[in-house]
Amino acid sequence: MALFNKESEKVLNLRPIQPSRAPSSQRQQTETGASAEGRTYVDGGSKVSGKLSFSGPAWIDGEVDGEITAKDMLTIGETAVVSAQIKATSIIVAGKVIGDISGSQAIEIRPSATVIGNLAAPVLVIQEGALFEGYCSMRSDSARDDSEVAAIPK
Repeated sequence: MALFNKESEKVLNLRPIQPSRAPSSQRQQTETGASAEGRTYVDGGSKVSGKLSFSGPAWIDGEVDGEITAKDMLTIGETAVVSAQIKATSIIVAGKVIGDISGSQAIEIRPSATVIGNLAAPVLVIQEGALFEGYCSMRSDSARDDSEVAAIPK
């Protein structure tokens, strides 16, 4: 199941796999080089409050309230409802997110997504049909200093 259209694959060079629905040949390895077998998955029906930290790829389809930090790709699935500050390498949003999102490489907002909050990433894709309400910054982490991020109006 391809989750990106061809144009988006070229821009972000990412092709995430939904763990429970991926064919076994696709579970071998993701584009990021990490095994999909080691991917963390928060299933629909799950509710988590607090600070979540992921060292590998992660997929969220449940409800999360708090803070999310990921050292790899983070996917917010279509059924996810997230009210959190999010920091990750690359983030794909297909569900609902209320909170600021910071990606060190890229952020993609899918047509099914609703995002209310500020975005910060060097590469940003907002697909037609997505709802985004907030401010965005597209400077790389090295060009951005903390005082600038703090100055973005909320």
